[in-house]
Amino acid sequence: IIAMGESEFYREIVRASGFVRDFYETLKIGTESVIDRIFITGISPIMLDDLTSGFNIALNVTMDLSLNEMLGFTEEEVVKILEEVGIEEKENLINNLRELYDGYKFNKNARTSVYNPDMVLYFLAQYKNTGGYPEYLIDDNVKTDYGRLNRLTMNEENKALLERIIKEEGIVAEIVTKFSFDRMYDEEYFISLLFYMGLLTIKDYRYNILELGIPNYVIKTMYWEYFGRKLKEENNIKYEMLEIAKAIWEMAFEGKIKNFIKFISEKVLKVLSNRDTIKFDEKYIKIILFSYLTMSNIYKPISEKETEGGYIDIYLEKDIRMPDVKYEWLIELKYVKKSDEKYIEEIIEKGKEQLKRYRESMQFKDKQNLKKALVVFIGKGDYKIFEE
Repeated sequence: IIAMGESEFYREIVRASGFVRDFYETLKIGTESVIDRIFITGISPIMLDDLTSGFNIALNVTMDLSLNEMLGFTEEEVVKILEEVGIEEKENLINNLRELYDGYKFNKNARTSVYNPDMVLYFLAQYKNTGGYPEYLIDDNVKTDYGRLNRLTMNEENKALLERIIKEEGIVAEIVTKFSFDRMYDEEYFISLLFYMGLLTIKDYRYNILELGIPNYVIKTMYWEYFGRKLKEENNIKYEMLEIAKAIWEMAFEGKIKNFIKFISEKVLKVLSNRDTIKFDEKYIKIILFSYLTMSNIYKPISEKETEGGYIDIYLEKDIRMPDVKYEWLIELKYVKKSDEKYIEEIIEKGKEQLKRYRESMQFKDKQNLKKALVVFIGKGDYKIFEE
């Protein structure tokens, strides 16, 4: 209700005279006679806090360690499901499902991550019916819509915070277990709300520091979609879908990256506001690239893929739904301010050397049809491309 913009309606229904509060007070009275136990799922921590005075018998077990695996599938359970539905290529499929839907933890001491069960069952139903991967990797019924994220980032602080989370793919923060409607837009509460919505999860906990991260690839694509749509709306970015589709197709089947970079430069970067250009760095531009690359099903963009030669800025791996793609890409991305243009030759040489190391690494040295490109953006939209 809150995320749909009905804040005042929410206040009314949870107040002392509201029907929601009356309902929960009736349940509480019922525990003295006919009701023995109550299990409630799907209630937000915001409502739980606001109902405290009328329903103070509730115990929030969301982050109980013993229940970490209660409502998600462990990998062992996913393997059993694959066997039950008669899927033979279990090894390849489980590797893909792990990247797409795994990664959730609900307690900082949990050792086992779980898969999103709705997403797994949706995927397998589509796979079983068609004999192949579904066109869309997430069911719209469980997808956090753009409008909801947009309303949660109405203030500039939370918008900037969400952009930071997208760029860094996580954040160090504490999860708030109880908070009220009046403080839901405070930074720590906003981050916690993303956790409860399934858009962040617990990645690591050591030395009393809790690291939250994006659970899996599917959630990353939701963030990239939000980022791209927000950028388009705020800067009145206009283009034809055929134009971007053709540019990505050329990368995939002709091994040419020029038109894609030209599109990003002329149709996106050069029309951004001065406020947006202040944020320019390699990570910011990388997210812009990702938000457009995922408009097609051709590539799965991977950021900071580790090799013995270092971390690749962008690895464009063929999407599991597009096995006929001919070319994959290693891309080293650089951004140079206009004022630092005198250092560009040094930056170019460094980038070329990095690409050479990545290409010669164990993961890629024998890989066929792997293109590599150094892309240097200069100022607001100028660029240089060096590709092989």
